Amino acid sequence: MRPLLIGRFQPFHNGHMWLVSRIVREYGSIIIGIGSAQESHSLVNPFTAGERHYMIQRALESSGIHDFYLVPIEDIYRNSLWVSHILSLAPPFDVAISGNPLVKRLFREAGKKVIEPEMHGREKYSGKEIRKRIINGEEWSDLVPPEVYKVINEIDGVNRLRDLSKTDEVNK
Repeated sequence: MRPLLIGRFQPFHNGHMWLVSRIVREYGSIIIGIGSAQESHSLVNPFTAGERHYMIQRALESSGIHDFYLVPIEDIYRNSLWVSHILSLAPPFDVAISGNPLVKRLFREAGKKVIEPEMHGREKYSGKEIRKRIINGEEWSDLVPPEVYKVINEIDGVNRLRDLSKTDEVNK
């Protein structure tokens, strides 16, 4: 049975790493859908699909995980067609893994088996929390795999996020 895990991974963090490791132990492989692939350079989606692909690939390979497939998935803004869109992009899969209520509903309506994953350290491991810490100059390196930390620094992601958080408004 081949599983599909979809997320934005903005950025890929230790909670994601924990989940992917569990999935690969259970199923032997994983397909990871990099959602909202068309989005980048915003406070919610600061990293490009290519940068996220690079982060995830380096993190997984450095952890000894090699049986994975990464698929960038652009949003199509038509929920009734979304699962078909994913099926046209991804290798065949038997089960979708997601905690997102809409994603679960759409896959179930399309006849796919859906498993809701156990979340590890959700209050701590969150892209929103990591992005907030980066912007505020707080410690965040312990929340992401070492390879992700290296990639974010390599692409100047810290300064990108800090620049994106600024405004040119006079009365902020």
